[in-house]
Amino acid sequence: MDNPQLLKDIFLKPVDRPIDGVIKADDQTSLRLELEEYVLTNEVAQRLNEFLVAYGNYHGANGVWVSGFFGSGKSHLLKMLAYLLENRVVNGTPTLDFFLPKCKEQDKSDAILEANLKKAVAIPSKSILFNIDQKADVISKTQIDALLSVFVKVFDEMCGYYGKQAYIAQYERELDERGQYQAFKTAFEQLTKYSWERGREQSILESRNIAKAYAQVTGQGEDDALGVLDKYRAQHKVSIEDFANQVNQWLSKQEKNFRLNFFVDEVGQYIADNVKLMTNLQTIAESLATKCNGRAWVIVTAQENIESVIGEMSKQQGNDFSRVQARFANRMKLTSTDVAEVIQKRLLAKKPEGQALLATVYQQQANNFKTLFDFADGGKAYRNFKDSEHFIYSY
Repeated sequence: MDNPQLLKDIFLKPVDRPIDGVIKADDQTSLRLELEEYVLTNEVAQRLNEFLVAYGNYHGANGVWVSGFFGSGKSHLLKMLAYLLENRVVNGTPTLDFFLPKCKEQDKSDAILEANLKKAVAIPSKSILFNIDQKADVISKTQIDALLSVFVKVFDEMCGYYGKQAYIAQYERELDERGQYQAFKTAFEQLTKYSWERGREQSILESRNIAKAYAQVTGQGEDDALGVLDKYRAQHKVSIEDFANQVNQWLSKQEKNFRLNFFVDEVGQYIADNVKLMTNLQTIAESLATKCNGRAWVIVTAQENIESVIGEMSKQQGNDFSRVQARFANRMKLTSTDVAEVIQKRLLAKKPEGQALLATVYQQQANNFKTLFDFADGGKAYRNFKDSEHFIYSY
């Protein structure tokens, strides 16, 4: 095609291809497309580089605060980071392989970013990515453990336990620690003819079968085993310290230097104007840092800067908040500049022949643009194209 005539023919990719305008943390249906088409803007590349340096050289701050207005791409960036650090294989391709070419697409090829990406990916890790509002079971955020409960839930689910009921997950964990969990699941399935994963969802109705299976694997009498889950429910308590210890215990069973990273979408919206939830977030991150020695990170998104999330604060609350800022010392702020660059590179990228055609159009029409964009009466003025390159990228 020497001289494209149709408007759609000048673009590098089909302009009518489906693109999801809202990125969801748990949506994996179009993951390969998201990775392929993710635009690593100059500003994001700089912020990413700063984060990767901090990630590879831990000095106490294991919290990352990603901020930006609605539609700025922070959820998309969070999702990409989750897959990138774990280097998860998507349709046969490691995530790193999607990102390395993007480093070369920068205005100046970024060898430092490329090296830092490889260094970060070389650290073995597991990513837990979730939207906090979606995962929260509690009705009221005023409950003291509202935030912690979500972290416990997603961690239990990652371990293969029943996240919806923390006391059942604890029962499973303790059986697992004694090497009896698999035997219990097998015994339960033999009794009921269906899996434990299905049975635990109906634990009240299955209480007798649970007791029988538990008695078989522990050697206890069936009468003693009856109501074992009721006892767990009655005794179960959740604390940030216990959670951090469980994470550290899990990490101790992994290979050396293994990391567990929590990627939490829309935290800012969840904790807005609630100093207690904000300080709970800080305590969770701090406890994970101290108990796990930097091997557990918390990366969150919010529409606001960290300073703007909480409104008016008392002096004591202000002191508490300064600790939150210190814990989330790593910041990644997305701006409108990023959005414009994403539109140009993802939606408006042109074929070489399309660029040549538009360069000719600009050369022919540049003198007319001022007339088109500036009205003589001074009532309205529209932003003109700065130069030929701006016209080609923005058209």
